[in-house]
Amino acid sequence: MKWRVVLEHDPETEDWAVWCPELPGCASAGETKEEALDDIREAIELYLDPEPLELSEGAIIKEVTIG
Repeated sequence: MKWRVVLEHDPETEDWAVWCPELPGCASAGETKEEALDDIREAIELYLDPEPLELSEGAIIKEVTIG
């Protein structure tokens, strides 16, 4: 799966910020571009990994398709 990410250099810290516009709040940073890209890959994997749900009795789980 491919995701678009944005890299931005911070001249004050010399670090690289990176985030995925399609996944709100999914961001990371690194001292190099390569480190930032490795870190955002991990952040995206964690973002997309669903947490186990604790449901009340009688709750129904459904999946929906968009598009």
